[in-house]
Amino acid sequence: MLCASMTLWPQPTGQVSLSTTAVPVRSDLFHLQILSFPSRSVREHVKGAFEIFQGVLRKMEHDVRVFEDWRTVAVYVEISESGQGDPRLRLETDESYRFSLRPRNGTTRSLRVDISANSFSGVRHAFETVSQLVWFDSFAGSLFMMEAASVDDAPRFKYRGLMLDTARNYFPVSDLLLTIDGMASCKLNTFHWHATDAQSFPLELDSLPQLARYGAYGPGAIYTTEDLRTVIQYARLRGIRVLLEVDLPAHVSAAWMWQGRNKADNIVFCLNNKPWTEYCDEPPCGQLNPRSVLVYTMIEKLYAEIIQLTGVDDVFHMGNGDVSLRCWAEKFNATDPMDLWLVFTTNALQRLETANEKLPNLTLFWNSKMSDRIKPDLKPYFHNLGLQVNDLASSQRYISGLRLILSHQDAWDLNDGYSKWYEETGNSNFNSWQRVYEHRPWTRKAIKSLEGGEATVWTSTLSKDGLDSRIWPRAAALAERLWSDRAEAATRPVHARLDLHNLRLKQRGIQTTPLWSNWCSQNPYTC
Repeated sequence: MLCASMTLWPQPTGQVSLSTTAVPVRSDLFHLQILSFPSRSVREHVKGAFEIFQGVLRKMEHDVRVFEDWRTVAVYVEISESGQGDPRLRLETDESYRFSLRPRNGTTRSLRVDISANSFSGVRHAFETVSQLVWFDSFAGSLFMMEAASVDDAPRFKYRGLMLDTARNYFPVSDLLLTIDGMASCKLNTFHWHATDAQSFPLELDSLPQLARYGAYGPGAIYTTEDLRTVIQYARLRGIRVLLEVDLPAHVSAAWMWQGRNKADNIVFCLNNKPWTEYCDEPPCGQLNPRSVLVYTMIEKLYAEIIQLTGVDDVFHMGNGDVSLRCWAEKFNATDPMDLWLVFTTNALQRLETANEKLPNLTLFWNSKMSDRIKPDLKPYFHNLGLQVNDLASSQRYISGLRLILSHQDAWDLNDGYSKWYEETGNSNFNSWQRVYEHRPWTRKAIKSLEGGEATVWTSTLSKDGLDSRIWPRAAALAERLWSDRAEAATRPVHARLDLHNLRLKQRGIQTTPLWSNWCSQNPYTC
């Protein structure tokens, strides 16, 4: 464990110095002192994050033997008083941190950790890195910690995400929280919650409760507003924003029928059309009426409540993927149904602007065949708009100004390689952790407007029992790519280091996929 090159995940981007000696410690002998802070809210969040840090250490402790020389560890935190007073993660948040670990002056019985940062997020990341300098020695029966270290660190990309679809199949809140634990362990900072789709609408919102009543799979497959608050606060204390997406105008179905048959016919078009392959990517089909005033009234209520619940007002995901031009063309006898897409998108943007009192700094769409219309036809909004793109060709196509989140299907789709439910064979090659790790599309051609990247988890063929192993440790490979972006490929030292982080994930209760045999984990330099 004391081999410095095998310790940290993701690798820090600045200077690192790690000791090769260790001393015994105990989770309850870590003590926090906050020396400076920009706001009371930040101070309280730091206290909460420190409790989480101690909880991580406690999970490692088992069959502890009595030691007479356990060290106490004093953790001192300094956040610039002119730093970010809002503990929420923002696009402009400085996530950098630095810390030093050393024996306290004049004693061998105590260690001192000094952490400095400009934001709560930076401090939280420092806690995470410090936790990776601690491990449990089963032979000695105690936690051990490196005796000295110094780390200077900051992320390469500001947006480092994981998207989970909970509409095709429902996942309990406990599974979402465990996924967030995994994200926190490797400094991913955006939980993109693809919460609704044509298959189900599980969000029970106060402003429009009928959507869940008519759209959820059943009463046991609903996320209440209290559930949402639980997930959001849990994520926030771990330096993670929850980006809650309600995908519109396509991907809608029974949830929108509650207005009554006559009105619903004017709200949703092409509902359950057959053959579905002509009107949507997956059944059931359904698409909102772009000329219905009631549609936009409902959208504004949705957007306002999402922003109020999540507290995320500088990033917003509108969906806008897989729109069926044929559906609208048939309903309106339109010669250019793309104009109807422009009508919908412009109205939805205006409602978002009203709900948020301004357009969010980064307002995202999924890339589609309509994306070419963004630059010429949405000029008033252009500088606030971004695309989440799922293929390299689209990334290269839109590099001239549009802000991008990369989610390339052939590398970062964690469902790729598993058969689609309506196909007899696998749809593509499996995205191994090595492929995830080595994907660096920005090295082929500079993408100046690149905000970051995101792994995607679509769940048509996935249930709670397989969630952890589908995501981990591959999402951790993406996390290091987006945090560190080292030129190093998936070499054997990287393999061994990721295997060590995989063990950390297991210690936190996550049922990960092994990277190789346990023998290789115990003998990494032999394999």
